[in-house]
Amino acid sequence: MSGLEEIRSGIDAVDVHLVALLAEREQLVRRAGRLKGDPAAVPAPDRVEQVVAKARALAAEHGADADVVERTYRAMITAFIDLELTETDRG
Repeated sequence: MSGLEEIRSGIDAVDVHLVALLAEREQLVRRAGRLKGDPAAVPAPDRVEQVVAKARALAAEHGADADVVERTYRAMITAFIDLELTETDRG
C-alpha cells in the first residue's frame, strides 16, 4: 500500500467514527427540536457562538486548525438547525 493509500484508508476509518457521532448528535438535535415547540427558539445564536467557541478551544487542545474547525462547525450547525426546525414543526 502506498503512502497515499494508507492516508486515504486512515481518513475512511476516521469517517466511520465521524458519521457515527453525527448520527448520535442528530438524535439529540431531533429531541431538542421536539421539546422546543417554537421555531423561533431553534436558531439560538448565543448558543451557536458558545458551541463554536468551545469547538475552537478544543481544536487548539488537539492541534487542529481552529479556523477549519469553526467553518466545519458552522456548516454542521446550519444543517442541524434546518433539521431541528422540521422536528419543531412536528412538535
